Amino acid sequence: MPTRHASPAVPVAGRLALRLARDPWPLAAGAVALVVATPILVVISSLATPTVEVWVHLWQTQLLELIWNTLTLIIGVGGGVALLGTGLAWLTTMYRFPGRAAFEWLLILPLAVPAYVIGFVFRGLFDYTGPVQSGLRRVFGPGIWFPDIASFGGVVLVMTLVFYPYVYLLARTAFLEQSETTLEAARALGARRTTVFWRVALPLARPSIVAGLSLAVMEVLADFGTVAIYGYNTFTVAIYRVWFGLFNRQAATELASLLLLFTGAVYVLERSWRGRARFFQTERRAHPPAPMMLTGWRAWAASGAAGAVVGSAFLLPVAQLLVWSVTAFRASDFDDRYPEFALNTLTIGATAAMVAVGAAIVVAYGLRLSRSRVVAACGRIATMGYALPGSVIAVGVLVPLAFLDRVCNALVRVVWGGDGGLLFTGSMAGLVFAYLARFLALSVHTVEASLVKVTPSMDMAGRSLGLSPGGVLRRIHLPLIRGGLCSAAILVFVDVIKEMPATLLLRPFGYETLAVRVWQLTSESFWEAAALPALTIVAAGMLPILILARSSFREVRDHDHGGDGAIPERREILKAP
Repeated sequence: MPTRHASPAVPVAGRLALRLARDPWPLAAGAVALVVATPILVVISSLATPTVEVWVHLWQTQLLELIWNTLTLIIGVGGGVALLGTGLAWLTTMYRFPGRAAFEWLLILPLAVPAYVIGFVFRGLFDYTGPVQSGLRRVFGPGIWFPDIASFGGVVLVMTLVFYPYVYLLARTAFLEQSETTLEAARALGARRTTVFWRVALPLARPSIVAGLSLAVMEVLADFGTVAIYGYNTFTVAIYRVWFGLFNRQAATELASLLLLFTGAVYVLERSWRGRARFFQTERRAHPPAPMMLTGWRAWAASGAAGAVVGSAFLLPVAQLLVWSVTAFRASDFDDRYPEFALNTLTIGATAAMVAVGAAIVVAYGLRLSRSRVVAACGRIATMGYALPGSVIAVGVLVPLAFLDRVCNALVRVVWGGDGGLLFTGSMAGLVFAYLARFLALSVHTVEASLVKVTPSMDMAGRSLGLSPGGVLRRIHLPLIRGGLCSAAILVFVDVIKEMPATLLLRPFGYETLAVRVWQLTSESFWEAAALPALTIVAAGMLPILILARSSFREVRDHDHGGDGAIPERREILKAP
């Protein structure tokens, strides 16, 4: 046999080992991505081995109700955020009215309020025993009718007010990117302004609107606190009850897998709803049309509509939280353990943020250096966690943690003859791992957006001077992307302190954060006592909102001065999952 037909396995393996030794970053990126993706893969794998008894029990008890409630909630909130977000984006982009400059960024503020916070504020205000209905009965008598806030309509209202900024942000950016000549050409052909909106502007903005809508729907699927406070049974509530009520991990995993299917269906629908039609701007620089000046009652109606949304979605909840906090403090109902809860929240948030940023640097830099499709696929799988509910991630995290505990206990029995107990399950490490799997996408896409701005010529210059890939990262990249790293840390930190389902399911025994404390108090209808921790969460949530507002103002200035219409980084972060 000719020697050229000899097995090339050894040379290929040697070349692969040499390449990994010279440049280990792609391998490290793939390894980190696979570890972070473990909870997702665990939940997906449960679909391959379903437990018949579990599904029969679910079918006979609550499965149909869960599916129906989830579908109707998606449709209700999806329709609400699409109408409200798109309408406000068009109003603030195409019209001038009193207060428009302030409303452009005030309409973003509801993103700082977690859904469960505005949920319990509305429940405390508008419930039968709340001040609103009590005042109406005193004025108009006991027979006065008022809609029940603890209902499907109440849940839809609360979630619409909280999640519409996702559509508002992306739709407004899309409207600003549209060319003035394109819209004026339609007006020149005799089309009215409403026709131009429906036939030209809306189709051009449809991909962005659908992207924002899908993000809002993902948040609906992930929500636990709001639906629990309002007694609306969804998959997240069912997972919590099965976990803590029945202590059935298998049933919780099965429910999580079904919720994962809902999330995947939303992703597929988001792609299909964009349609096959493609719309492009042919101009190099798209200048948005000059806003039309509204006068008279139309101007004040526009201001009133925007003010009503900001007032009900942000100002009213924050004001009521302040009132309740002062009332609780004066009545000596202040929780002495509040500093402990705040310290726990800050500690776990800062820890998760640092771990997520560190992992994001490894993944993003490895993807930058690697051309491997396998590494790229691992990176995409690892960032899927942001699109999944915290309860799904929690169930997926529990399985590998339990496996590690069994392995460690077996080693302890062999070496020392004792029992090591639960080392990972119910530990801080497990909770941080869940946060990492849930929010890695935020940090990765923020770091990637910063790395893209570093030209490849800088990498080549550093390598030509003898720097290793790690040296290039340490000496060149990290100083240049310092701002992006800080933004990634802030975004992860804020989302961690707001996260409720994963924290409730995986926290160590006796470990309470602000979000957990809000849940404990609101589940017992102690609205005033829950006000201060909720207000603290809202104050922390203002940090990324300020970043968004600054990006929005910079975007407007770029357009006003003939800029290239660059999209803010946050839009890429929002659209990435």
